[in-house]
Amino acid sequence: MTTEKIAAATVTARANVYFDGRCVSHTIELADGTRKSVGVILPAELTFNTGAPEVMESVAGACEVRLAGQSEWTRYAEGQSFAVPGNSSFEIRVRNEPYHYICHFA
Repeated sequence: MTTEKIAAATVTARANVYFDGRCVSHTIELADGTRKSVGVILPAELTFNTGAPEVMESVAGACEVRLAGQSEWTRYAEGQSFAVPGNSSFEIRVRNEPYHYICHFA
């Protein structure tokens, strides 16, 4: 199931812009202090490093992901998600159309 809306959230108006604009996100915080980011990745192949564990929820579009230490790429589309350990990294490939996501931080 894909999250359509996140209710009662505080949104940081200034965008987080990474990789020369190929990834743009906004940080949101829920009333209980939970922090997430909502964003889009334009067609590109990028590498992200993590501090805390993350779950990346696919909202629209598709991507291929290779977690640190893995040799195979795995495809994720709308309604699917993948987990990334803390203090790690992952490579992501987005082709053809923007990939929209919600990053849930642990």
